[in-house]
Amino acid sequence: MLQTGIHHVTAIAGRAQRNLDFYTRVLGLRLVKKTVNFDDPGTYHFYYGDEAGHPGAILTFFPWEHAAPGRLGVGETQEVVFRVPAGSIGYWTHRLVEKGAPHDAPEKRFGETVLAFRDPDGMRLALVGVPGAESEPAWSGADVPAEHAIRGFHSASLLVGRAEPTGAILTDVLGFREVAREGSVIRYGAGDAVLGGLIDLREAGNFPRGRPGAGTVHHVAFRAASDAVQAEMVQRLAEVHGIRATEQKDRNYFRSVYFREPSGILFEIATDDPGFAADEPAESLGQSLKLPRFLEPHRESIEAALPALT
Repeated sequence: MLQTGIHHVTAIAGRAQRNLDFYTRVLGLRLVKKTVNFDDPGTYHFYYGDEAGHPGAILTFFPWEHAAPGRLGVGETQEVVFRVPAGSIGYWTHRLVEKGAPHDAPEKRFGETVLAFRDPDGMRLALVGVPGAESEPAWSGADVPAEHAIRGFHSASLLVGRAEPTGAILTDVLGFREVAREGSVIRYGAGDAVLGGLIDLREAGNFPRGRPGAGTVHHVAFRAASDAVQAEMVQRLAEVHGIRATEQKDRNYFRSVYFREPSGILFEIATDDPGFAADEPAESLGQSLKLPRFLEPHRESIEAALPALT
């Protein structure tokens, strides 16, 4: 079956060091790529994920030192949700307490145990206990024991004015189908995708619109197996839904097009290839600052402008 689902999620953070510490040391994710925002090279672009940086496991950040806090509202991603083994929710509850991360009591959603929490910028995150996840490979190079480690994305929850127009894009263009409903939430699934296979739409009606800033999601990227599949999606988006995507942009580790879905959330369609080992060996991912070819001549000035990291 053609693989679909979430490719990555990109968010906005404040201080770079604080962001790096939280995602690698508290959540135990691997820093799989340390580069810069190609459109604003004075800012880092961090990619966190599993050992190999598989699609469906990558959360990325633009850490702008003086970014004002964002505000959640319609047209925003409400929550980014990770998968952990079903028996690990207790471990994570204790860990979040120990690390001083604000969190809610575990609750049931769609029959699954969910632990919601926030990062240092207030971004809304959650962990879902998934039966059988303990048998999946896990990144073991962090402070979190492999048996409790995060295993990629479970889902992303989107806050929309009306669910139907966004649902039509998910089902007609991006390879999802409706799989469940609970209260005001409609759940969509991407076939048999293990990582990042679910999107929840929360219909919020006339709730105020969100404001981008630190602690909010910049965009959600969906998978395309190839350039040809991506082009088919872009064509269908235009012909059936009257939405035009941008031209394709080369992001070194995938090739992307962007568009806004009917509630205003920025969506991306990203190719699976060439992946994060395109410019450094898999065993040393994230250890050195990687720049695209067009920025390499400016490396010295870029490195001088970036905040120091420890």
